[in-house]
Amino acid sequence: MTHLASAPSTKAHRLATPKVRQILPPSSVDMGRVAAVILGGGQGTRLFPLTATRCKPAISFGGRYRLIDVPISNCIHSNCRKIFVITQFLSSSLHQHIFQTYRFDSFCSGFIEVIPAEQKPTAYDWFQGTADAVRQNVNYFLDTPADYFLILSGDQLYNMDFHEMVLFAQQSDADLVIATLPVTMSEAKRMGILQVDKKGAIVTFCEKPQSNEQLSSLRTATAVLEERLCSVDSSRQWLGSMGIYLFKRSALFQLLQDDLREDFGKHLIPTKVQQGSACAYIYNGYWEDIGTIESFYHANMALTSDDPPFRCHSEMRPIFSRQQHLPDAKFIQTFLSQAIVCEGSIIDGCEISNSIVGPRSIIGKGTLIRSSYVMGNDFYAPPTSSSNLPESFFIGSNCLISKAVIDKHVHIGNAVRLTNEQQLQHYDSPHVYIRDGIIIVPRGASLPDKFAL
Repeated sequence: MTHLASAPSTKAHRLATPKVRQILPPSSVDMGRVAAVILGGGQGTRLFPLTATRCKPAISFGGRYRLIDVPISNCIHSNCRKIFVITQFLSSSLHQHIFQTYRFDSFCSGFIEVIPAEQKPTAYDWFQGTADAVRQNVNYFLDTPADYFLILSGDQLYNMDFHEMVLFAQQSDADLVIATLPVTMSEAKRMGILQVDKKGAIVTFCEKPQSNEQLSSLRTATAVLEERLCSVDSSRQWLGSMGIYLFKRSALFQLLQDDLREDFGKHLIPTKVQQGSACAYIYNGYWEDIGTIESFYHANMALTSDDPPFRCHSEMRPIFSRQQHLPDAKFIQTFLSQAIVCEGSIIDGCEISNSIVGPRSIIGKGTLIRSSYVMGNDFYAPPTSSSNLPESFFIGSNCLISKAVIDKHVHIGNAVRLTNEQQLQHYDSPHVYIRDGIIIVPRGASLPDKFAL
């Protein structure tokens, strides 16, 4: 077994403000010396039933993407091309998507390496947390020529230039840099909250503070925010951790040596803040953690707005995903309003508003789809008759679907009404669920004609 660096001395527990070096030009940032580690997600119970057959990063997003495409695309655009993806829970479809999508040529030194959970001579258990997932695979990272390790989540939405975060780390000479963003008091209750001094050094870290008294003490001074941001919203004076961490190589390996600490947010980050040499990089753009059905639904619906906060339409920073090689969508006497319809779809005499329709979707005449996400299909018909899927995938005629998420490979009969007429917040059945007032039809479900909920 390869041994990690020795643990830091007890003297390091005194709060140390990182020294600020002279300003470095962006060209001095060598992203070839940065390796990204993307965590493939745990069981994802709060996203059930979407996670009944796949892990969170493999869930379809925005019609043609997977959630994993966002952190990988951010890495590629930042020229961070040493990328590891650690997986464990229902990861087969995620592996397949990565292998079919991302291929660096032989003249590029970059790579994307998928590291699945496996038995090892010194570890027989599943990963017990985010830090434990990295610890159990530390030998892969010890052999990687990198000065910094960028720890990312596989189920978040954002558009960040990691050059700037690495530049900030070099300027501050910090062992750890945490990406943060200003949040409101209500948002702060579900995040790790930081306090920083004028130089950006973290002086306090608290995981999900709940009391108003505690939150008041964690408020970041307006002067500190104004120094780092162009404008300051008075309602957003708490710095929330985005779960994006940049470690110096030696600092990460020292922290991982304590095998009783299993999670970054709960264990390793508070320890490092107490030791010192931890700074906060303040990000002022869009960020969303896809942790619940509600957050997943609203993040998708936001894409249909006139001015979406998360932009997929960018020539400079596109989101990479698998090329489907499908024909353009076909419309027959269909009305569309603030709708995204993906390639290979056939829409016949429908009305679709404030909705996303994924690839290979077939929708019959007279159907109304409102404020919903139809994920589409990976193929037009199941590969074999012995498959555990319906014989055909389509949404029938004269249906009404509102505020719903329709997973892949679903058969919906004619005159089906999915409107949640009783305004339920939670409901379970074999073929349809309700979470946070949102209807979910899970993968492979078949709803008969005139079904209503």
